[in-house]
Amino acid sequence: MDKKELIAKRVAQEFKDGDFVNLGIGIPTLVGNYIPEGINVYLHSENGFTHIGPMPKDESELDPDLINASDQHVTILPGGAFFDSAVSFGIIRGGHLDATVLGALEVDQEGNLANWKMPGKKTVGIGGGMDLVSGAKRVIIAMEHTSKGSPKIVKKCEIPLTGLKCVDLIVTEMAVIEVTENGLLLKELAPGVTVDQVLAATEAELILSPDIKTMNV
Repeated sequence: MDKKELIAKRVAQEFKDGDFVNLGIGIPTLVGNYIPEGINVYLHSENGFTHIGPMPKDESELDPDLINASDQHVTILPGGAFFDSAVSFGIIRGGHLDATVLGALEVDQEGNLANWKMPGKKTVGIGGGMDLVSGAKRVIIAMEHTSKGSPKIVKKCEIPLTGLKCVDLIVTEMAVIEVTENGLLLKELAPGVTVDQVLAATEAELILSPDIKTMNV
């Protein structure tokens, strides 16, 4: 299974019926394709609509005017609504999101998040990340475990922060890690991955759950 698909499938299992969720740029946008049957999750896009459905399967489902915040074509489910940016960010800042799923450049063992600027590289701006991590009730990080072999789960973020102690859960192609008051708790392993492999790919200190499970993907 493709590692991005694995991450998205596992994140999609975190939601309960009726949740109102924002999906960030990158891997998080794939999550909408894997919502379990029987679970109605209302997906919000900060560029101004809600009730995002799966990405179009073919040309017959494609509406060229319907794109998410990542400039990807998506579908919209019955009951969906469109609104301007002021309303969209009012939803975010007003605490109406049950969760947001975001990518990350670094997450550290205190749950600090850096995901908007890489030193030395140009950026178009901060975007909505700071609003999302401040306004959502739960922050889930969906990202690859390493970047070019370097750990992305670190002891202390070294690049500009998006939010302080805002992360609740980290899902990678290797593991599911919960941010707790005592530190980062390793709860699940991807199929075929060992604890030693996760420890070797992680700079931050991990607490091992006494009941580490295998991801159900």
